[in-house]
Amino acid sequence: MKPTLFVLAAGMGSRYGGLKQLDGLGPNGETIMDYSIYDAIKAGFGKIVFVIRGSFEKDFRAVVIDKFKDLIETDVVFQEIDKVPEGCTYIPEREKPWGTNHAVLMGKDAIHEPFAVINADDFYGQESFAILADFLRSVEGKKNEYCMIGYRVGNTLSESGAVSRGVCVVDENQLLKNVVERTHIEEKSGTINYVDENGKEVAIVATTPVSMNMWGFTPDYFDYSLEYFKEFLATEGQKLKSEFYIPLAVNNLIVEGKVTCKVLDTPSKWFGVTYAEDRPQVVIKINELIRNGVYPKKLF
Repeated sequence: MKPTLFVLAAGMGSRYGGLKQLDGLGPNGETIMDYSIYDAIKAGFGKIVFVIRGSFEKDFRAVVIDKFKDLIETDVVFQEIDKVPEGCTYIPEREKPWGTNHAVLMGKDAIHEPFAVINADDFYGQESFAILADFLRSVEGKKNEYCMIGYRVGNTLSESGAVSRGVCVVDENQLLKNVVERTHIEEKSGTINYVDENGKEVAIVATTPVSMNMWGFTPDYFDYSLEYFKEFLATEGQKLKSEFYIPLAVNNLIVEGKVTCKVLDTPSKWFGVTYAEDRPQVVIKINELIRNGVYPKKLF
């Protein structure tokens, strides 16, 4: 059975303005998602599942789903605030869903094979999808063997200024031990630095792996996540802006010795659109890839 690609597209892109997932950046209006799905099909994924908000289902189907219906199997699931386990409660004033791992939980009934998780508005690169697909094919029929694509921090920097990244701490077998959030990462005079807890600049090697939210799981991850989400709501459900993130669940599983998570190195360069000012550079980078023959001028 071919692996499935699970695309997190429920965010409304408030900082960028509007539905950034549907913003056409390629020469024929292609979105970043289009390039990810092109790469996933090429890598051998067999199905695409999108998690979105019900409020923009009509636009999403028209702009995204319709173009793929003859190329690959697709499905849509929905992330809403009230999609919580029976018996769980939360603060009624809350306005947004519960974060990335809540979004992943929405795929529980739609995905029954090894699957990848990506953000809709991040560009990950062809090599990363190929590496991830190979891993997922290798764990078919297994449990508790996960992976994360580890981007070299030097390949994730922004030309617009400093960034924050989850720096991966790994053991001698490249198994993830934990992810440490580092802020104000930028290159100065050929050296990449971050700012530590004391406000001191610390050098970091350009090849250090960081997480860009590109994961590989077997379906047992859904059951683990459901139990952790119940625990999360019991302690965090009455907080207005608490978030149930993927690294939180993965870290718990690693600490408890239930799973392993392999950090897979990729040579791909990551880029994305966080603010409107990022858009022109993304367009330039996509056009460079087209000129270099990585992508056809018209994807689909």
